Amino acid sequence: MKPLLTTLTASLLFSVAHAEHSADPADETREKPNFILIFTDDQGYGDLGCFGSKTIRTPNLDRLAAEGRKFTSFMSASTVCTPSRAGLLTGSYPRRLSMAKGVLFPTSTTGLHPDEITIADHLKQHGYATACFGKWHLGHHPETLPRAQGFDAYFGIPYSNDMNHPDNEGRPKGGPEGMDVLWKDPGSTLTKWQTPLMDNEKIVELPVDQRTITRRCTDRGVAFIKENRKRPFFLYLPYSMPHIPLYVPDEVRDPDPKRAYINTIEHLDTELGRVFDTLRELDLAKNTYVIFTTDNGPWLTFQHHGGSAGPLRDGKMSTFEGGQRVPAIFWAPGRIPAGTTTDALASTIDILPTIAALTGTTLPAGLPIDGVDISPLLTGDNKSPREEFLYYAMSGRLDGIRQGDWKLLVLPPKGKGEPETMLFNLAEDIGEKMNLAKEKPELVERLRKRMEELDAAIATGVRPLWEKP
Repeated sequence: MKPLLTTLTASLLFSVAHAEHSADPADETREKPNFILIFTDDQGYGDLGCFGSKTIRTPNLDRLAAEGRKFTSFMSASTVCTPSRAGLLTGSYPRRLSMAKGVLFPTSTTGLHPDEITIADHLKQHGYATACFGKWHLGHHPETLPRAQGFDAYFGIPYSNDMNHPDNEGRPKGGPEGMDVLWKDPGSTLTKWQTPLMDNEKIVELPVDQRTITRRCTDRGVAFIKENRKRPFFLYLPYSMPHIPLYVPDEVRDPDPKRAYINTIEHLDTELGRVFDTLRELDLAKNTYVIFTTDNGPWLTFQHHGGSAGPLRDGKMSTFEGGQRVPAIFWAPGRIPAGTTTDALASTIDILPTIAALTGTTLPAGLPIDGVDISPLLTGDNKSPREEFLYYAMSGRLDGIRQGDWKLLVLPPKGKGEPETMLFNLAEDIGEKMNLAKEKPELVERLRKRMEELDAAIATGVRPLWEKP
């Protein structure tokens, strides 16, 4: 196993990169763009008006898309929460971080290693104010919370909103029927759950009132923008909604549980409108990149409490497109062409190296990552620098690869027998309905060999989790 960089070594590498870029810190931060990264939870590909929804009204995000660029082949790093967040912030496949398997719970004694370099780590080293307001889910111990990972401030829940402090016991009945009961009783957020709210490393509310958590994280975000409007900033807004259980403020709540998911997404859109309005009012839009996406596909088993994958197959926990292809919008007036769409392949793991490119900064050479700089796609190019993408199941198993328009999946047999091999041309079959594996055996073999080569290369550089002493 390749040894992980120590915090001291990483700091020295950052210092060297910083010195090479500019001898005067004031010069370095003077014209740096701001970044706002919005990461919703379990929101489906088809859950925005601008991505085809006919039932959910999202005027603020639709306007963001109309003024920016939609990415329609944008891949999350995983099919579930924890690994998808690890990949987003570090630019690495979760497999490289020893975080590809499952999610963390209140009883977990591991987390993202603080020696990993996150987007916040990188930007903080270059003079940025950094903050995280929302769901973390990369470790709830002080050594793994946001302020140990490059953020100046944190406010939010440490893991999913359906998890209870301290042992995850006593959770109410699940399924769509159980969620109906909770929606009809909005006070259940305080009587049926023990999800904590944290301010930095301290639990300040137990249980958190989930009816107002989206709004309160937005409040913090708006205040952060105002406080740092004269310096470069990075704001990470990983909202805990629309992961079940769903809650919204009482005054905007639709009492019909069949409309719970619609109500929740529309409330999120309203709150995001406040963020976008703040940028416009403070004349910051011209120097701010906003990136909107989500952590994985919709939790379909929860029916009307879950979202829609639109034309895609399956949802959360699946390596079919509905599990990992997510809606994405990039917005930067004057920098990103308005009202444009690209189907070029890109991923959440590409955001860190792209931000480095947009800021003219260099990532530490001693910590390999898997992301690539996709900044050419932001200016109107439709040829992606990303040629391939690997699909890992929530168990950590390597399931497949995409190369150009072709996608290969090799899934375990449902019973006894051979693995199920599937080949799709996503340009012609976005819903993955036509398995072409038998028609193109040579292509299947070539893609199988390539995905195993890439996975083996990652395996030689796997880095350790943080583990509680």
